[in-house]
Amino acid sequence: MSIDELNIALLVGAGVLIVAVLAVRLSSRAGLPSLLLYLGIGAALSGSGLINFNDLEIAQSVGIAALVIILAEGGITTRWETIRPRLPIALSLATVGVGVSVTVVALVAHYVLDFQWQLAVLCGAILSSTDSAAIFSTLRRVPLKPRLSGTLEAESGINDAPVIILVLLVSEPGADTSFVSGFGLLLFELVVGAAVGGVVGWAGAAVLRRSALPASGLYPIAVTTCTVLAYAAAASAHASGFLAVYLAALVLGNSALPHRAVTRGFVEALAWVAQIGLFVVLGLLVVPIQRVAEILLPALVVGLALTFVARPLAVMLATTPLRVPWREQAFLSWAGLRGAVPIVIAIFPTVADVEGSRRLLDVVFVLVVVFTVVQSPTLPWVARRLGVSETTETRDLAVEVAPLDRVGAELLQLRVPVASRLHGVEVAELRLPRGALVALVVRDDESIVPSPTMALRVGDEVLVVVPRRSRGEVERRLAAVSEHGRLAGWLGRRTPGRDPVSNAAWRSVPGLRGRGRRAR
Repeated sequence: MSIDELNIALLVGAGVLIVAVLAVRLSSRAGLPSLLLYLGIGAALSGSGLINFNDLEIAQSVGIAALVIILAEGGITTRWETIRPRLPIALSLATVGVGVSVTVVALVAHYVLDFQWQLAVLCGAILSSTDSAAIFSTLRRVPLKPRLSGTLEAESGINDAPVIILVLLVSEPGADTSFVSGFGLLLFELVVGAAVGGVVGWAGAAVLRRSALPASGLYPIAVTTCTVLAYAAAASAHASGFLAVYLAALVLGNSALPHRAVTRGFVEALAWVAQIGLFVVLGLLVVPIQRVAEILLPALVVGLALTFVARPLAVMLATTPLRVPWREQAFLSWAGLRGAVPIVIAIFPTVADVEGSRRLLDVVFVLVVVFTVVQSPTLPWVARRLGVSETTETRDLAVEVAPLDRVGAELLQLRVPVASRLHGVEVAELRLPRGALVALVVRDDESIVPSPTMALRVGDEVLVVVPRRSRGEVERRLAAVSEHGRLAGWLGRRTPGRDPVSNAAWRSVPGLRGRGRRAR
């Protein structure tokens, strides 16, 4: 590539990124996933003749790399306490639900559209996975109850693995596709992939907790690299790399790591770049207008079967034994969004030269676009009608951590959020554990050394110096006060892992000893 060609490539790339970033505001107002606009940008570049791209192998590689980053962001930003109670439901949807969906769509594709069995099974497998990119970007703007959003996020993070394994198995020429061998391979890839992801995530968190790196920007790089390492290690062992990267990211994102806010912002930015690049590349493969007419009818038939038969039946069979209420089942059925993942997976059999796979790729492409336009804008309305939306204001407390290695302590930084019951609580009333000290409060751009009677306000930046061994207890205490107010730990609201009226808690705040004894 010459210097002039490089300059043009940088110019086009920068222009695409700027347009894509500005397009997010438009897609948010319309209630549509930004993937549609990015696909449109890619289609416009292809149609204008600026870029002539039709290399499916490169598109497949870009898709895999982008999905690794998207899944890593999903795992790092997902709260374990949100998805833990719903993990059995998510696992059931990612296994039983996928099996039911594959079966129903394959039957429709074979008997209604006259697809050969291999192509019909591939069609069912490709479309049975909900899309992590669409779920993470769209549903987080819908105010759902945490248990429902947790189910959808966990399902989308897990179900890519069995689907990709099934597609690769069916696409491989001359492969042994017996039930026993297929089930054995699926079990091996899932178990080993989960083990690799868990080990890499745990080891990475253990090392980073004990490392005082010289710059805060190194922590997000290290965390992201660990997730990519999990994918590469699992894939090299012929296990599920996608499951490994999601679990490693989930472990890392929920560990007590320094500079979590910086890390979160970094991976979110990377995920946006990955989504933009992925969807623009997929948009370059857009179906020519002259072929849309012959593809539209099969896409609508499969899409209707998937949306109104396969997905509801899969949700019902997978979640009814786990006593999921019918309203939540109905929303789970409608919120099974498809996006980039099915399109990327549909490239696999095309690269493997499966007969009819190029037409299948076109069908999947058209289906994703049409049904995304139909489903996504209706999600807030459907959630309200079913009574599964969350109406209360958030009180989540984001705590940023920086290590103070030389004194064996850490610096916690938090902002008092809107609706937090920290508002109005005096510093002394925080009752932090022994050794923890509120060192500084930044209010209206003014730094204040707080007195024990200073009341916190919404928007305050609070810096707390904490002995490393007490960090978890301090974070739990701050979260409890943010949720329940100054009486957290009294009247039955206990802070996990501590006595609500311990002497140590009162002695931790200078000048409070006498007041503590009298208060009791």
